[in-house]
Amino acid sequence: MSAERPRTLKTVTGAGGTSETYDLAIDPTRSTLDTAVKVAKLAEAARIDALFTADLLSFDAQGPIGSQEPLVFVSALSQVTSRIGLIATVSSTFQHPFNLARLFGTLDHVSNGRAAWNLVTSSIGEENFGPGELPGPEERYARAAETLDVVNALWDSWEPGALTVGADGKAVLHRDRVHPIDHAGRFFTVAGPLNIPPLPQRRPVQIQAGQSEAGRALGARYAEIVFTSLPTLDVAQDFTRKIRAQAEGFGRAGGLPLIFSSLHATYGATEEEARRLVRERHEAIDFERGRAQVADMLGGGVDLSEVPLDAKLPESLLPDVTSVHRRRGRVEIFAGYARQGYTLRELVVAAQDTGHWAAAGTPEQLADAVEERFRAGVLDVITLSGLADPRQHDFAVNGLLHELRKRKIVASDYTGTTLRENLGLELPARTSAAVRV
Repeated sequence: MSAERPRTLKTVTGAGGTSETYDLAIDPTRSTLDTAVKVAKLAEAARIDALFTADLLSFDAQGPIGSQEPLVFVSALSQVTSRIGLIATVSSTFQHPFNLARLFGTLDHVSNGRAAWNLVTSSIGEENFGPGELPGPEERYARAAETLDVVNALWDSWEPGALTVGADGKAVLHRDRVHPIDHAGRFFTVAGPLNIPPLPQRRPVQIQAGQSEAGRALGARYAEIVFTSLPTLDVAQDFTRKIRAQAEGFGRAGGLPLIFSSLHATYGATEEEARRLVRERHEAIDFERGRAQVADMLGGGVDLSEVPLDAKLPESLLPDVTSVHRRRGRVEIFAGYARQGYTLRELVVAAQDTGHWAAAGTPEQLADAVEERFRAGVLDVITLSGLADPRQHDFAVNGLLHELRKRKIVASDYTGTTLRENLGLELPARTSAAVRV
């Protein structure tokens, strides 16, 4: 992060991907983008730093998920906004790096430098991308590392000055300043160079989602921002300490990667109202369906059908994390809850937030919780959700965000023209012309 500006908390909100997409899809007078456009404009007016799109690669038989292709989605939003960043979640497991470099490069161009890639290695979706099982985490992260090497080399394949303005005002291409990368690795062979003009940000902001040991190692080496589940302050401190130590071992600057947490906030005009809303939400839980949710949080291979709701899980039902191929970080969190003595009922309640940070209270009380993590150095980027709902918008923007700005924790306006500038992120050093593994 730039040393020229004081450290501030960065803000993100979800752009779409909810079940409302299905409602919009059956209305011939509206676009499935309608709600996202509304949220995007509200978020930009509130000077929120970026819009975030998640992704899922398979159909959820338990209910509509509303997930649409993120890059197309945020490309459309780039045309109704001018300052807010655009984060697209895309898997490295099922994409080729040359395509990724072109796709995110094009997003950076159409948005004038507001693109960010949230890299995931996927925990589902393998049935839609050819025969075979989902590769194990180590294999997926090895592919992700090589993907990033190739993508970064392609983005850096244009030297400064490769494209200049001629006397007639038109572009002049200096071919001797555009270089092949000649990558020959374990997963890919890519000659390069990139065949689109140099990017406004040179490199879109790189975010990585992952909490397992392999995911943490990838984030420590490459990510500028790491998005992960950090349900408690202790967990956040442990994760931050480990990943920053690893990052320093790779020779990276202190303070990298930035830590990005999702806050599942329950707002109330009073503390009593917030507690009531939490209680009502818990009372509405389908606890039998919740068994399947907890099993999924534990890696999917656990049968909880015979466990009484108010009983603790026996150690014999808790998986060996190294045997789990999907979302090991989340498995570690929920296995940890079980070992702390959570009953199945308590685990079902916790599963509603899927391992993310949850807090309830007035905007001022939530600001206290956010400030605690920010001052502890374990929170750099946070989600503010619910902007499409007028009451939630009022609590989030006029309540929590306003309070954080009063405390000088969040900036009052955008500070640059690109997302990288607004996040205070320095450009990484250029890669060498050729990358070989």
